[in-house]
Amino acid sequence: MMGFKRSKSIFFTLFTALILVVSGCSQSSGTNQGAQTSATDNTSSNPVSGGELSYALATSPDTLDPHRSGLAVSVRVFRTIFDSLVVQDADNNIQPWLAKEWAVSEDGKSYTFKLRDDVKFHDGTPFNAEAVKYNFDRILNPETKAGNSTALLDPYESSEVVDEFTVKLNLSTPSSSFLGNLSQAMLGIVSPTAAEKYGDQFGKNPIGTGPFKFVSWTENADIQVEKNSEYNWGPTSVENKEQAYLDKVTFKIIPEEATRVGSVQSGQVLAAETIPPQNIVSLENDPNTQILKVNTLGLPYTLFFNQREEPWNNVDVRRAVLQAVDVDAILKTLYFDTYERAWSPITPGILGYDEKLENSWKYDVDAANKLLDGAGYTIGADGVREKEGKKLTLNYVDVSPNREKRNDIAAIIQQQLKKIGVDVEVNITQDYLTVIYQNADYDLYGNSQVNSDPNALRSLYHTPPENITRKGLGGTSNLELDELLEKGTVESDPAKREEIYKEVQKIIIDQAYVIPIYVFPYTVAASKKVDGIKFDALGYPLFNDAFIKQ
Repeated sequence: MMGFKRSKSIFFTLFTALILVVSGCSQSSGTNQGAQTSATDNTSSNPVSGGELSYALATSPDTLDPHRSGLAVSVRVFRTIFDSLVVQDADNNIQPWLAKEWAVSEDGKSYTFKLRDDVKFHDGTPFNAEAVKYNFDRILNPETKAGNSTALLDPYESSEVVDEFTVKLNLSTPSSSFLGNLSQAMLGIVSPTAAEKYGDQFGKNPIGTGPFKFVSWTENADIQVEKNSEYNWGPTSVENKEQAYLDKVTFKIIPEEATRVGSVQSGQVLAAETIPPQNIVSLENDPNTQILKVNTLGLPYTLFFNQREEPWNNVDVRRAVLQAVDVDAILKTLYFDTYERAWSPITPGILGYDEKLENSWKYDVDAANKLLDGAGYTIGADGVREKEGKKLTLNYVDVSPNREKRNDIAAIIQQQLKKIGVDVEVNITQDYLTVIYQNADYDLYGNSQVNSDPNALRSLYHTPPENITRKGLGGTSNLELDELLEKGTVESDPAKREEIYKEVQKIIIDQAYVIPIYVFPYTVAASKKVDGIKFDALGYPLFNDAFIKQ
């Protein structure tokens, strides 16, 4: 075992240099470093303590249990409640947080963390090695019904409590993304006492070590958190390492875009997220309002074909649909070209992003029709193609409410695919967990994911284990792709990883497993009374430095 070092030491560079690169970015590449300055340009040199920040959310969280959550909107809330072992800072370095320092074994299969000894959970439970072990074992426990945290924690196997404030995490294989994943909120550290006490209801009674404590959740109305007055272990990603300036943050749940925008303009709320593109220019010119904007990193909004079912297991049929979807028209019509087009299953700024995929195919109805002709589908009297008496129907499933106008994308694609004789049935559901992940009852479904490493592709495109009950998106099964994704997980050389993931992207696009649509820009409209809202490396808002001007 190598000796303990700080995060900029030689051992850290050897094993995790790639993590320092994955979010490295510039404004021109569509990532968040350049855009992030807009959130802090107005920061006052004299923060004011006190007051309540009202912050409107576009949708409701699914749960405030970080280990069970699957939604980015949930992270925006529970990041205030939970801390992580490490943090990815503004310079994209992995730095200490609840862990003071760490060492990696020479085989890359274990991480030993020295923990802070001055931290307590909101319920008074001590933070220590036992708590860390409990958290990661909890994610692996089937009774937890863990969400995205399962993929983030992989390939974790077990923990060993070395002493009260030293814990060793054991992996089944080396993982170049593991340390960076530990910085994510979905691997935030929960109170073992509270998790045991509340069981399945922990998501409605969340307790962590964060700068804010949970107060209440009124369904479809608001979620309230209040200042943790004992907090003094903030990460390097914020200036204020001690208790928050704000007394309280109230997250208002306001799905209607016009209502959210109007609420900021009228002063009913002080800030609101996910501002519609058509409102950005007018709000930027409003003397009482500021626009904060940051492009999120990870997997862009992408439409996944369900390859388990015919005819979507036929690459030519998938390619036909890919070429018949006019993404540029969608972005112009719905987003006024304020959203950047996606060309890859990962966003610009992620390690290995392949710029050569940009403009590598074009909207081409004639080519799409030829592909369907070749696949044996003929145009029927009603304009819908059919083969052996079966119509070419596509079950396009999307989720309610209409987040980022995704329902409208479905409606536009429904019209576009008429040109090639595909009958699109748009089905909107609130129960996406059952429809998509339990029953796989769809032909096309859209999804995105915030992440900092291309290893995120593995959970979506690797052939799933036979014993898994949750059905993965798309149902991709490609041995060549599997081998590349496995190599990418364990490879420690960033240059070699880049080449691996470029090949992964090429296969995914060549096989038309998906249709990339857009890179999501997270936008917030805020009163100019509000100062100090910042964004973390992934584009989530941070409120440690936030205050309300007097």
